[in-house]
Amino acid sequence: MPKDARAVDAAIAGPEAVEALLTASRALVGIAARSLADIDPDVTLPQYRALVVLAARGPQRVADISAELQVAPSTGTRMCDRLVRKGLARRSRPTSDRRVVRLTLTAAGRRLVQQVTESRREQLSDIVAATAEVWHPAVAPALRAFAAAAGEPPESEWWLGFPSVDEELESPDS
Repeated sequence: MPKDARAVDAAIAGPEAVEALLTASRALVGIAARSLADIDPDVTLPQYRALVVLAARGPQRVADISAELQVAPSTGTRMCDRLVRKGLARRSRPTSDRRVVRLTLTAAGRRLVQQVTESRREQLSDIVAATAEVWHPAVAPALRAFAAAAGEPPESEWWLGFPSVDEELESPDS
């Protein structure tokens, strides 16, 4: 296809793709919200996002979580305080620098992320199966490229297996 033809196709497809993504994102947020509400209605979506950051990146300073979620530091602090009170995260101080306070998932926080992720996976599998006839081979790579451009790691890499604080305390190496 000539270069000019691709530019015309992109100009035409761009607005249509954006509209489709807006609609799909509403559906995806709905799936995430329902999955979370079914498992723990007392955890908000922003709090869940903070738990996902901890699951993906391991122990973090509250300032780093706030930056990742693009919220004010005071908002991030209050959100993390609530997660600690709910027993989903725990504050700890590394022995290398006692001035630093890091937030780490507890076993309960890790379980919540796993359960919500599994519920989302099941719901998405049902939707994909119901719409199988419209899924073209290029859709999955396009969605992966979209996620990468948005700064999201691939599904196979985001859960890096960082231990929860409870697991660290139970470790025989401690």
